[in-house]
Amino acid sequence: MSDITIYHNSACGTSRNVLAIIRNTGVEPEIIEYLQTPPSRDKLVELIAAMGTPVRELLRRKGTPYDELDLDNGKWSDDELIDFMMAYPILINRPVVVTPLGTRLCRPSETVLEILPLPQLGPIAKEDGEVIVARTDV
Repeated sequence: MSDITIYHNSACGTSRNVLAIIRNTGVEPEIIEYLQTPPSRDKLVELIAAMGTPVRELLRRKGTPYDELDLDNGKWSDDELIDFMMAYPILINRPVVVTPLGTRLCRPSETVLEILPLPQLGPIAKEDGEVIVARTDV
């Protein structure tokens, strides 16, 4: 079992880029397709705490019921926002990556480089061609 976990959405380009960056270290992470297998409430709370970010920063707006649910409204408590993420997993921003070096919401994709315990094995670019790692021999 890998010591790296990615909460992944294969329909998301950023999530696919992050998965490719992880694999470019020679490691196959544990992949959790969180829309099919959402984290438990306790796990979600644990991930948020490990990231050290406000709950609101994990909320995804684009392509979600964020606006319909009026989640921009400051009346919602952190617990209520987590309840919304449990009811609508699409509201959980992605990808979230857990490694021995930390837990991060990896947006932009190269954020994952901060927490990978192994170096990149070769050059790698995002799906759009933007180079993330040009050389690995420096």
